[in-house]
Amino acid sequence: MDKEELKKLADDPDNIPGIYNYCDRWCERCSFTSRCLNFKMSEEKFGDQENIDANNTAFWEKLAETLHETLELLKDMAEEQGIDLNSIDVEEAKQYRREFEDNNVVHVIEHLSKSYITTVDEWFDNDMYMVEDETNESDLEDYTASIDALSEEDAITMKDNVEVIRWYQHQIYVKLRRALQSAQMEKTEDWDDDQKDSDGSAKVALIGIDRSISAWGKILDYFSWQKKGILNIIAYLKRLSQIIENEFPNARSFVRPGFDEMNT
Repeated sequence: MDKEELKKLADDPDNIPGIYNYCDRWCERCSFTSRCLNFKMSEEKFGDQENIDANNTAFWEKLAETLHETLELLKDMAEEQGIDLNSIDVEEAKQYRREFEDNNVVHVIEHLSKSYITTVDEWFDNDMYMVEDETNESDLEDYTASIDALSEEDAITMKDNVEVIRWYQHQIYVKLRRALQSAQMEKTEDWDDDQKDSDGSAKVALIGIDRSISAWGKILDYFSWQKKGILNIIAYLKRLSQIIENEFPNARSFVRPGFDEMNT
């Protein structure tokens, strides 16, 4: 790309300034590639960006519809086990903070998000092929047959949701590390802007967690015999989300350029 082409891209009035600062870097699934200078600069062949953006918007809207249903499943499981999900953010945050308060290297949020990476790897490497105690061998055979008989649409749905889980598996940790590092710098600087980078980065991580919870909920449709293990992972993400919101109370209200602004 020569200088003139770059200048032409940069001068495009449809670009949203700074939209790439608080995105999840998943350009293939983004709804704003047609308005992102960063994406345009990295792509030689753009194709029909507006059509791609519309399809991606529909994809995320459909996934978001699963979030409420999945959390209701989690709530039912918690009630069965006598767990108060609403108290987890307060009690566990205090407990974890006590354990980590003398450690200036590792923050509890960093520790938990990094542990999630390992949990996901272990599930895909082992648990998805394992039968829970209450499941017998014939159930596994029936499950294997049902997977083999998946319709093309269901196979695509399962693949899409695995991709969502895998994409955010590491990124949640990366974004939270940035949020924690920014929070430290903001303490030593005069920060007059209501929009703090720490909140923006934490919000991206929270969105990744929301989407991961939804994706795990869809995966449960195909791995019902692993219900307990999957719901435990979802519960872990829910707890992590609550602890993040306790640490960054303004994260959810952070306005990301383009993504959270209306009529841009």
